[in-house]
Amino acid sequence: MWLLVGLGNPGPRYRANRHNIGFLVIDEIASRCRAEAWRSRLGGDTVSSELAGERVILLKPMEFMNVSGHAVQRTAAFHQIDAPHILVVHDEIDLPLGRLKLKVAGGHGGHNGLRSMIAQLATPDFARIRCGVGRPAGQAEAADHVLADFRKDEQTEAEILIKEAADAVTEMVKVGPQQAMNRWNVLERQ
Repeated sequence: MWLLVGLGNPGPRYRANRHNIGFLVIDEIASRCRAEAWRSRLGGDTVSSELAGERVILLKPMEFMNVSGHAVQRTAAFHQIDAPHILVVHDEIDLPLGRLKLKVAGGHGGHNGLRSMIAQLATPDFARIRCGVGRPAGQAEAADHVLADFRKDEQTEAEILIKEAADAVTEMVKVGPQQAMNRWNVLERQ
């Protein structure tokens, strides 16, 4: 069984923010799986389903990004899922808009959601799908950039990114992190 986590912030104000790309990808997966209704429990919205022949728990922590690790830890403990079977989808400013990178383990790279997860799980040994949202232009603050919605001229690229990230999640569940990384980390969109 896998715990698939999308990072974001709760509430309609943040719905289309770059920082909420994780929520958007998890929503896409839930739609593809024809998942039942979401339930609020353990600090997040969860739904159980099947993906690529595996049982999965989808989670959107409903605590703000800086403390999202609490909901991840509680959900993982409740379902008895160890870190190697946790996959988190999150925004990444160090990748250009539309690029994906798959990774297993590592540091938080300044991402507060990952920092919270590492602290609460007491390990960095979970898989990640880093969704490129690009760096802010000029002297703009990173926080302002990620807490802003995708611009109109970025909408198509963001929609493609969401679908490709959902494809990468599916492949990671189906064939495992190493094989999925070998494919996705060298894939360049034409």
